[in-house]
Amino acid sequence: MNAPTTEPPVVVIGAGPAGLAAAAHLVDQGIEPLVLEAGSTAGAAVREWSHVRLFSTWGEVVDPAAEKLLAPTGWTRPDPVAYPSGGDWADLYLQPLADVLGDRVRYGARVIGVSRAGRDRIVDADREQQPFVVHVADADGREERFFARAVIDASGTWATPGPAGGNGLAALGEKAAADRITYRVPDLRNPAVRARYAGKRTAVIGSGASAFTALAHLADLAKSGDGAGTKGVWILRRGISGSTFGGGEADQLPARGALGLAAKAAVDEGHADAVTGFRTEAIERDADGRLVLVGEDGRRLDAVDEVIVLTGFRPDLSFLGELRLGLDERLQAPVALAPLIDPNQHSCGTVHPHGHRELSHPEQGVYLVGMKSYGRAPTFLAMTGYEQVRSVAAAIAGDLASADRVELTLPETGVCGGAGLFDAPDAAQTDGGCCAPTPQLVRLGVPAAVGAGAEQAPAGGCCGS
Repeated sequence: MNAPTTEPPVVVIGAGPAGLAAAAHLVDQGIEPLVLEAGSTAGAAVREWSHVRLFSTWGEVVDPAAEKLLAPTGWTRPDPVAYPSGGDWADLYLQPLADVLGDRVRYGARVIGVSRAGRDRIVDADREQQPFVVHVADADGREERFFARAVIDASGTWATPGPAGGNGLAALGEKAAADRITYRVPDLRNPAVRARYAGKRTAVIGSGASAFTALAHLADLAKSGDGAGTKGVWILRRGISGSTFGGGEADQLPARGALGLAAKAAVDEGHADAVTGFRTEAIERDADGRLVLVGEDGRRLDAVDEVIVLTGFRPDLSFLGELRLGLDERLQAPVALAPLIDPNQHSCGTVHPHGHRELSHPEQGVYLVGMKSYGRAPTFLAMTGYEQVRSVAAAIAGDLASADRVELTLPETGVCGGAGLFDAPDAAQTDGGCCAPTPQLVRLGVPAAVGAGAEQAPAGGCCGS
């Protein structure tokens, strides 16, 4: 492969919210981006949770540079105080943005490797003078390579969910029980999915916004005409404390606070039982084919029909192995960023503003942005990613004054605080602010009957990539 004779583009991996915003900011800087998206549409990962409503409003999930690019087409931002679903976000914003970018976005292009031209990881000679080489495979397995002047990895973490096992590994028997396990919030509007959970006993493993959403949806199903007998079993690795249900009335994103209150109602009303201090060691089948969760302490729970594992996500670093990355040993986030987002110390709203310097690596010209930049930390918000890519694009353009001028004000919350303190249920957690409107307990809008229309209340998670 010959070296390029003209300056190559900046390759952006992923056509999700952060990746497309990065492309918009690069265009605004006069730099050509090439967005490589593994899926067949923009926001392919977002579309997989299209039934879930965000707890951020339209005013918080549209990037300014993207809106500037869209404006000449006649596009107008939806009601800024309304809450989009994942499907709304993809259809009404992400796809139109990708369409404006045109041939700068390539679909069905899965990145399987990134390196320096003619240099593997160990070679120093003239390394920084070499362009990047991005190795891509399409849906048919055909491969090609692109040169890049810089690489912005906005591929997110959606494809690599955490397992049920309490030690970060899959529980014994977890893979064998895959037919009864899902790692996503089920779409109970789908008749087939609804039938899978209606009248069944379902374990929900996890303690974040996605677990809240699943519990509340199961509770709504239990109260519907076709869901009698539906029961949730909420598996918590730590005990129940004041912060278990998130920020509640102290959350400056009222919809996020309401989500925690809805999960609490599911437990209080008897539609879900909470099992605390349980760290899953194994998943076994009983004589009837149902699943029995076995804890590290030897406890065996009553059998369940289904398991929903919502234990967070982790970054896929497999295709970056030939690059020199500086990652925190615990969070797998950039070293300079990790202390700012440590879930033991920070909630979504207490993250210090950061930009290209905190996102840089020993391999100059490589940036992990969006949800992927947070590694295993669950404290990410879309507006954080938009400010990240604005700073990174300015740095690539050589405008360090703008790149260093990072300004970001985030809403306070208790939802994401203290995620690492599972063995200390009474430990101090990050408290939310006190200036938010009081969130109301809401129904999360699972239709009362299959095919019935219902307006969904906000139920999305922190992440926005």
